[in-house]
Amino acid sequence: MAKVTYKRTVVGYHGCDAALASEVLAGKRRLTPSANPYDWLGQGIYFWEHGPQRAYEWAIEQARLSGAKVREPAVLGAKINLGVCLDLLDTENTRVLGKRYFQFRRFMRANRVPMPQNRDAQGTRNGDKILRFRDCAVIDFATGLVAETEGIKYQTVRGVFLEGKPVFPGSKIMAKSHIQIAVRDGSCVFQFFRPEPVSYGSDG
Repeated sequence: MAKVTYKRTVVGYHGCDAALASEVLAGKRRLTPSANPYDWLGQGIYFWEHGPQRAYEWAIEQARLSGAKVREPAVLGAKINLGVCLDLLDTENTRVLGKRYFQFRRFMRANRVPMPQNRDAQGTRNGDKILRFRDCAVIDFATGLVAETEGIKYQTVRGVFLEGKPVFPGSKIMAKSHIQIAVRDGSCVFQFFRPEPVSYGSDG
């Protein structure tokens, strides 16, 4: 069995609307988990680990797309205890997830359901496949299976993503690479704070 409990605290940043950030900081509202079928790490509340600038850029992108979710881009900081974590930066965990994939595939075939595919989104770089339908489905299946068969409930899922154009010709360092955390158990977030605007290129 892969290591699951990480007694480690990380700092994460959540891109959102300024009004929502203020209400969360005031204790008037809670962040709700995302459950889109294309979420990179399955269901959860998403944070960029040590990435306030990337969180702010995401909020700006959301405001430009429709303005329904974000009108005034802002960043909410959080201190997160990883707890029982499916940490995909740990090779022991990625090996386990690979095995769970084959169980997922057998399940889908037995039920005659087409396998989900990761896809590019309109207006994004070809090949980034930011709509992670397959990854999301496999992670949610794997975490659900472990909870059912082993009684282990993952509180967080953590992964690294290579995204964007190479930072220079021939490089494998991508401009929008980042680490994200999907918090499944809200109690893992033990403190919210408002980061300094200078840390993410905002005028405040």
